[in-house]
Amino acid sequence: MGKKGAVYMVQIQKSFDQEEPSLYIVPTPIGNLDDMTYRAVKTLQMVDAVACEDTRQTKKLLHYFEIEKSLISYHEHNKYDREDRIIQQLKEGQKIALVSDAGMPIVSDPGFELVRRAREEGLKVTVLPGANAALTALVGSGLPSETFTFYGFLPRKKKDMVEVLNKLGKTDHTLIFYESPHRIKQTIDVIHQTYSYDRNTTIARELTKKFEEYVYGTLEEVNLYMKSNDAELRGEFCIIIEGKLEFQDESSAWWQELTIVEHVDYYVEQGKTPKDAIKMVSKERGQAKREVYQEYHQ
Repeated sequence: MGKKGAVYMVQIQKSFDQEEPSLYIVPTPIGNLDDMTYRAVKTLQMVDAVACEDTRQTKKLLHYFEIEKSLISYHEHNKYDREDRIIQQLKEGQKIALVSDAGMPIVSDPGFELVRRAREEGLKVTVLPGANAALTALVGSGLPSETFTFYGFLPRKKKDMVEVLNKLGKTDHTLIFYESPHRIKQTIDVIHQTYSYDRNTTIARELTKKFEEYVYGTLEEVNLYMKSNDAELRGEFCIIIEGKLEFQDESSAWWQELTIVEHVDYYVEQGKTPKDAIKMVSKERGQAKREVYQEYHQ
C-alpha cells in the first residue's frame, strides 16, 4: 500500500523478519574449499535437504565439512519433475538448500524456474552471497569492470556463435563467456575471426585452484597462444573480452587521411615505442596487428 488508496500489485519478502521454511540458494567454492563461507556451512547444517546438480559432487563437499543431509537430484534434465516435490516439501515446513557443483547456483545452471515458482507460491527465498567464476575472472582480467555483459556458454554451432558475437560486439561493455577445455581453442578462434579489430583479452582457468592461470594479450595474441603447444587446455575457462571502442563508429576519424606508416609514426613521435604504436593503430583502424606490422616494416 502506497499513498492513500494506492495498491501495489507486488510481493514483498522481508528475508530476516522471522524464522520460517525457506528455499536457500547456497553458493559453493569454485575450486578452493577454503572459500566456503561460515554462513554457507551453517545453512547446509540447518536445512532438511539439499537439491544439487550432481549428488556425487555434493556428497564430497558435505563430507569435507562433516555434514550429512538428504540429497535431491536437481539438474537440467529433471528440474521440472523435481520442482513439484521441492515446492511441496517447502509447503510442509521443510528448509531446502539449492547448490550447484561449483559457484553461485542458477548462473549458467538450472534453478531460476524453481525460485520463480517459490515466489509465485508465496514461499520465502533466501540467497547467500559467495564465489562466482565470472566475477573473479573479470576482477583479475585488468579490463574495465564498470559495465559488463555476462553471456555464459556460447552456442556450439559456429553460425549461431557468430550471430551471438556480432550482436554482443556492438556494445562497449566488457564481455564475459564460459568455455570448456575441449572447445576453448575453437571458440577463441571464432571470436578472433568475428571481431574486426584486436580487442584486449584475458583467459582465466582453474580459478582458485593450484594451477590457476591468467593469459593476457590482444585477441590475436591470445588466439595464437591457444593454438600453440604451450597452451594448457585443462580446467574450466572464463573468457574476458574488451568491449567495442567508441572510435570504431567514427566515420570521420582524425587519422583517415594518414597512411598506416604515417599513423604509426605519429605515435612514435609522441614517444610511443613502435610496438605500442602498432598496437594502437591496429585498434583504431580495426585491422589485425600483424597486418599493421607488415605494412609498417615492409
